[in-house]
Amino acid sequence: MLAPCRVNGADNHEGDDGAAAYDGDERRVGRIDQPADSRAHASFPADFGQHFVIFVDTEEEFDWEQPLSRDNVSVTAMEGLPEAQRFFREAGALPAYMVDYPIVDNDRSAAIIREMHEQDGCEIGTQLHPWVNPPFQEEPDDGYTSFTGNLPLELQRAKLERLTTRIEERVGQRPTLYRAGRYGIGPHSAGLLESAGYRLDSSARALFDYSGEGGPDFSKFHTDPFWAGPGRSLLELPLTSTFIGPLRKYGMPLFSLGKTIPKWRSLLARTRLLQRVSLTPEDYPLDIALEAIRRLIDDGMPVIGLSYHSPSVVPGHTPYVRDAEDLRAFYAWWDGVFELFARHGVTAIRAAGIVEAADRARSGS
Repeated sequence: MLAPCRVNGADNHEGDDGAAAYDGDERRVGRIDQPADSRAHASFPADFGQHFVIFVDTEEEFDWEQPLSRDNVSVTAMEGLPEAQRFFREAGALPAYMVDYPIVDNDRSAAIIREMHEQDGCEIGTQLHPWVNPPFQEEPDDGYTSFTGNLPLELQRAKLERLTTRIEERVGQRPTLYRAGRYGIGPHSAGLLESAGYRLDSSARALFDYSGEGGPDFSKFHTDPFWAGPGRSLLELPLTSTFIGPLRKYGMPLFSLGKTIPKWRSLLARTRLLQRVSLTPEDYPLDIALEAIRRLIDDGMPVIGLSYHSPSVVPGHTPYVRDAEDLRAFYAWWDGVFELFARHGVTAIRAAGIVEAADRARSGS
């Protein structure tokens, strides 16, 4: 089996403080909103190789600069998704579409998702936006209640079950992949997901901190997958983020200084000494993404995860794709990334294939 590898550009021992706290507080065991004990890290078979997986946050349209609203349930951008899927299919990519309630509650967008699933075998997962996901017992806001993990336990359970059931009704298959809207997992998320039959979660955004908004803090997370849930049947696959630049090795401690030193992170990025990168065409230019991917490949990262928001495939619905020129740049970004993967023998994999490989490695088969 492959040994778990730390690839965020930080010292290999920086996760030990998280492990020590984990050992000292049994309430943290099995959670996905806290760094994992090293003993929970998942491995892959020795012949697994290196792969990439794409998750698409498949969601309603809304103004990203305005407060969240329960009234924002328009899904017109879904008309552009089949064309995007053809692009990815022709490139040999295998996106997993993480759909939320407005998508599957609308007849037209639900039909698009089902057709993509039936024709291309697209994986359909779950993405929970609590502010537009019934039942509604909370007051919607941009902070505390927009992170599902902050809601009362039974309300979390009810929203998850309502969405899971609706996806099953519309697609014809119960989803086993999950991502929380706004990355909003909490102390009970792993247990809820495991009990609902989910096998993979991709809610943790390694190296990012949302605690200032009332959300979880992933700043000490590495991108290593790990087993979670009371029965350890849930595989947590954090979103791939890493550091690039000459100071990459000291990424975590240096980047954390930005919490107390104004403009510290901007200075590091402008001087190209250290930059935090997520693998998405939204906010991260192609040259920066390619440098991050090269570092991850050199580090031996077994699974490299990428993502984007579905409304970006139609201009005018996200700040990342405002017009036709932005859309051309969006697809050019993917072309450049796929070319790099091809040169290095990094191939596409389905999310279910990641779970299956981790299961085999754990069982020794």
